[in-house]
Order: sequence, then C-alpha cells, then structure tokens
Amino acid sequence: MRVLGLAVVTAATLAALGACGADDATAPGALDGGGDDGQSGDGGPLPDGYVPPVRAEFGLDTRPANPTCKAPARPPTSANVKWERVFANVALAQPMMMAQIPGDKTRWFVAQRSGEIVSFPVTSPPNAPTLVGTVQGASGLPLNTNGEGGLLGFAIHPKFAQNGKIYVTWTTTGGGPVDMLSRVGVLHSPDNGVTFDSYKDVLGPFAQPFTNHNGGGIAFGADGLLYLSFGDGGDANDTNKAGQDRTRFFSKVLRIDVDNVPAGKTYGIPADNPFANGGGEPATFAMGFRNPFRFSIDRATNEVWVGDVGQNLYEEIDAKVKLGGNYGWPCREGLHDALSSDLGKCPLGPTTPGLIDPVIEQVHTGGRSITGGVVYRGAAIPDFVGSYVFGDYVTAEMWTLAFDPGTGVAVQTQLTDAPSANWVSFNEDNDGEVYALALNQGTIYELLPAPAAADAGTSTFPDRLSKTGCVDPADPRKPAAGLVPYGVNAPLWSDGAQKARWVALPDGKSITVSDADGDFDFPNGTVLVKEFSVGGKRIETRLFMRHDDGGWNGYTYEWLDDQSDAVLLQAGKKKDLGTQSWTFPSRSECVTCHSEAAGRSLGLELGQLNGDYVYPATNRISNQLKTFEHIGLFDKPLGKPVEQLAAYPDPYGTTVAADQRARAYIHSNCSNCHRPKGPGGGTMDLRFGTAFVDTKTCSVTPQGGDLGVAGAKLITPGMPETSLVSVRPHSATINRMPPLASTRVDEPGVKVLDDWIRSIAACP
Repeated sequence: MRVLGLAVVTAATLAALGACGADDATAPGALDGGGDDGQSGDGGPLPDGYVPPVRAEFGLDTRPANPTCKAPARPPTSANVKWERVFANVALAQPMMMAQIPGDKTRWFVAQRSGEIVSFPVTSPPNAPTLVGTVQGASGLPLNTNGEGGLLGFAIHPKFAQNGKIYVTWTTTGGGPVDMLSRVGVLHSPDNGVTFDSYKDVLGPFAQPFTNHNGGGIAFGADGLLYLSFGDGGDANDTNKAGQDRTRFFSKVLRIDVDNVPAGKTYGIPADNPFANGGGEPATFAMGFRNPFRFSIDRATNEVWVGDVGQNLYEEIDAKVKLGGNYGWPCREGLHDALSSDLGKCPLGPTTPGLIDPVIEQVHTGGRSITGGVVYRGAAIPDFVGSYVFGDYVTAEMWTLAFDPGTGVAVQTQLTDAPSANWVSFNEDNDGEVYALALNQGTIYELLPAPAAADAGTSTFPDRLSKTGCVDPADPRKPAAGLVPYGVNAPLWSDGAQKARWVALPDGKSITVSDADGDFDFPNGTVLVKEFSVGGKRIETRLFMRHDDGGWNGYTYEWLDDQSDAVLLQAGKKKDLGTQSWTFPSRSECVTCHSEAAGRSLGLELGQLNGDYVYPATNRISNQLKTFEHIGLFDKPLGKPVEQLAAYPDPYGTTVAADQRARAYIHSNCSNCHRPKGPGGGTMDLRFGTAFVDTKTCSVTPQGGDLGVAGAKLITPGMPETSLVSVRPHSATINRMPPLASTRVDEPGVKVLDDWIRSIAACP
C-alpha cells in the first residue's frame, strides 16, 4: 500500500525506519519504504523499539542550514580550451546556424528554425536581433517544422558583397507521404544584408518519406563549390533503402556549382564528381551516410568532416571525407557491421571492399546524436590549431579530436568542464574562431584558451563521497545536516533498487516553480543526491549538480564493498552484483536523461512531490509540498492548497484508474525525452498532464522504425503486442526503453501499461 505514491508503513518499511532510527536516514529504503522497485514490503515482525510516525501538518519545523553541500567548480578537462558564453543579452529563438559575411567582421547572421534570418552587431549587440528576412516571406512557400524540419542551415556566398546571395536548406509542405519537401534555394539581398527580397529554388524540391534525417549541412568550400548533406530519408534502419542507392539525393554529401550554371539548369556539376558522367546522382560527392546532419570544410585544406548520427549503438566522425567515398550505411554502423544489414538493405554486403570506416566511433554511452563540428584554424589558441571540436545534441556534451603526431591515431578528449546544452551547430567567424549554438536555450558560446591552472592533475573535485560535504565525513552513510529528504509519487524504474533522495540548496537561495508545468528550477550551487541500494547494500550515490555557470552535470560514486565510502567514477561501468548486473551511468548519460526540456531535475516537480512522506529526523508523516513551503524552500507561496494541485498517482497502486496509473508510469519513465523540445525521437508528448489525444501516440506510425513488429503503432488500441510504447519497455535488447542504466524488465510496471492499452477501445 502507499499514500499518494509513498509507501504506507509496512513491516519492511518499519524495519528500515525503526531499526536505524532517525539518526540513520540513509538506511536502504528508509525514505521510500523500498517502494521504488514496484514491490510492496515482504512483511515480517516489527522491530523492537519501533515508534510509528505521527501525522503532522509539517514534516520539518525549520529549514536546515547548508554550509557544506554545494556544487563545486566542474572537474577540469585535460584539453587546453574552454567554452564561454557570449552575446548573452541577444534573444534568439531556436538558432540553427550562424555566420559572417566574408570581409565583414562587424555583424553576425543567424538562421532560426522558424524560417527567420536575423542579424546583430558584434559590438554592443541589442537585446532583440534585427529581422532581415524569412524564407517564407521571400519565397511565398509554407515552412514545415514537423519532426526535424524547418530552416536547417544557410551558407553565405563567398562573393556576397558583389551578389548578395545566401543559400538555405529547408523543408516545406507541399507533397510526399508526410507532406514534407526538402529544398535548397538562394535568397537575394539588394542592400548588403539589411533585407532579403527574393528567393529561387536551386536544388529540389524532393519529397521526404519521413520527417527525420532531412539533411541540414550546407557550406561553401575553398573551391567555391556548394556542399550539402542529406540523410537516408528517416524512420529507422534505412527504411527508405537509400544508404547504398547511388541514384537519389539521400544518404549523401552533395557538391554543386552555383556560379557556373548551364543553360536551363539551376546548378552545375563539377567535372570530377564521381557520377558526373553517369552511374549515379551527378551531384554526389560521397555516400553511405545515415544522418549527416552537420558537416564542415576545413578552411586550410578544403577537407570535409562529417558527423554522422548513428542508429542504436554507434555515432561516428568521418574525417577528411574522400571524393567518391562510400561510408557504409546501412552495411556498417561505426566500426561494426550494422544490425540493419540483416534486413536485406545492404546489397553489397558489410564486408564489401572499399567501405570506409570512421576516424572515431562513439558507443551510445558516450554520445546519442552527434553534431559534427569544425577544425580549428583561429589565432587565439595556437596549440589547438588543426584540432577538431564537436558535440552531441542529446547528451549535451563536447569533445575535441586530434591525431597523435607519432602514431597518427585519432585521440578524442571530452571537455568535462563544457556547459551542457542541445548543441545544434559549430560555426566559424571570419578569423577562424569557433562558436557553438545551443538550439533550445538560444545561447551562443565561444571557444577560448583555457587558463594554465586548468590542469587535470591538480583537480580539487572530490574523489570520495566523504569529501563532497553532502554526507557526514566520519560516516558517509549519513547525510549532511543541510540536506532535505524527499520522495516521489511515481518513481523511475531502476532495476528494482531501493532509492533515497535529498536536495541541498545554497543558504539564502530558493526554488522557483514553473507556472506552466510545475517543474522546479533550482539556483546555481544546488546539489541533488540519490542513493541506490540493492539487497540491503548501498551500490551507488549520484550527485546531480548545478554549477556556477548555470549548467547541470551528474557525478556517480561507487560504494566500496565494506560500505565505508564511495569513489568517484570517471566513466560509466557495469558491475556484477551476483543476482543482477548494475549499470553506473557516465556523465553524458546523466544529462541525457535529465534533459533540458524536462527541467533537468526530473522528479522534483509539483505532481511528484504532492504526497505524504515520513521524515526520519522528526518521525512525522506530512505532505511534502506543505513542508517545503513551510520551511521556506520556495521563492513564493504556491498560491493554491495542495489539494488543488496536481498529484501523480502510484503506478503500482490499485485505488486509481488504470489509465491514470499508466500515464504516471510513462511520465516518470519516458516524458523526460518525449515531450516538446525533448531529445526523444518523433513528436510524442508523454507528460502526465497532456490529454491523451494530444500525446500523438494513438494509431500513430512510429518514426523510429517498427522493430520488426508487423503493423506497429506507438499505441494500438486494445493491442499492447503491436504498441511500441509497450514493446520497448518489455525488451531486454538495444531497443529497450528507457534506454540507459537499466537491464531488467519492470514486470509490474509494464503490466500496468498493457492493461491500460487493452482497455483502450478506440483513439479519441
């Protein structure tokens, strides 16, 4: 049984609370009653000396002082560069790419996904950038921003000062199976970029079969030619059978001549293009890519570098892409034979000679949606010249890549002190200095030299849990006095582990509650603590920190077998616990789940905390929101009685309707990614408060592939066996959801989903 998602005091819970008493709030199960495994307590006699909790209006009387548990500076990277936010006052809305007019370093131009091109001066930029044009207005065509559509990129002609031309790659409505057309066109400015008055199609339009993998890469090379990239047409596992099809624009980097155009044509074909004289699409430069969303051209060598987004397992960077090269998709994914080769979409076979491997691959514990970067050719960081910098849209991390001068082997370094954001493009100014754009945040960062003190060997970041200030240094099993414990109504499935949670706010700082969705926004310096125990033994403690730069990052500490302390892990790992395997997430995986769209903190929101909780320090059972408000954790009163606020039901309970329990389960396990602006694929909105008709799941064909399930839909009324919302959490393979740090199927949880789907008679 539970009270609003927190376990009613069963014998097992009482043993956890009473045996250790109020002094040991970190006892396994003490805060959640063992409830996070979806199972009730296993009964047994009550412990000697047990005192039942007392019902009270507030669980705590005062807010504890927190002098020790504060987010320190990020651990320094071993690279000699750092990222720093610039143009902080410029308000941008989903910026996709930025560039300067050749020969003019005084202005920036930014393409926004909504079709707008805006401009602002480098010095004293205004809060609102100047709108100089829209592709819709110049062309009279309707933009399509569904899925991965919109204004995806632009390239300023090298002779813009003479011809006023900017080339754009974008998607419109107007045809095809999903009413999406890809177009490449040219905008003209009669007044040096003050306005854009006309548009003309250059390449396309051509229909997209799905709304993802629509391309986006566009750049002029030093040869004056225009390079473009397009993915395999979308869905998953090369449904479009485009990867090895030479005849279409899909799965390729293209190269065209927009200055020397034959009569009756809109572009010319360079004579050395591999299919210029037949055998394939004449515009082809290289092929065999899955989703080459971003590429760049080294301004010093004219070499093409591609970031190719992987399917289920591997991301890749293809360096110095060869003219006429075949990069293997769907025969290869990363450095491996792709699973999709079993689907008959690799006509050449995965071992066909000539398929080119990437210079590096990233398994999905260190990257989920690679964003290709640029080769640094600026003057501000002399030692970094020739290195490549890139990022990941989903994990919100960054890396550098260089070649060992002795061996020629590619060496990548994670920039552990880089800010976390949805990196959508890397851009160069006229001097070769590099800037990164964060799509959903609308922010710009510049690559700068790191101070000499940023030496990984001198890091003061705590390497033991006992040194963090978040636990008693004499007994790390006990939380520091400044931590406030909490629980959640609908817990995330964590392979049956018992979990305990705390929040540590800097003194004098408070929580802001979003009026829109009830998410909590925490001040810089906040530390969120979560402890995991399996079989009564602590396994892991995770600290999720908001650093002084406003960015979040997660750090995991592995408990020693003797339970005396926990050790900071530098990377993810797996551990055999005897009865099960345990996955320690990497730092990139932490921010993958704790998405920007979901407010980073996930479980800390009104609907999750609006429930009763047993406070070990006082042995009182009280509503958490009332307690938080009473001790001054919020920056202003909630404004409504808690009875009028959202309260998610316990998914494993029995007193609430099945549809509500299933929606609560999906919210806690899926909605961190699958929501507006979230990193999950498709257009699903799985938040608890979203009306079912607006979740975009019922009888909707999945964009991420059917997993071999005939007739698969996201949700098929009455049929969980063909509903991928159910099939994925049932899976123990790479298609599993949630995809990270979990290997066991939550049988009670998926039963809740299945029962609900069976009860759906028809779509609303």
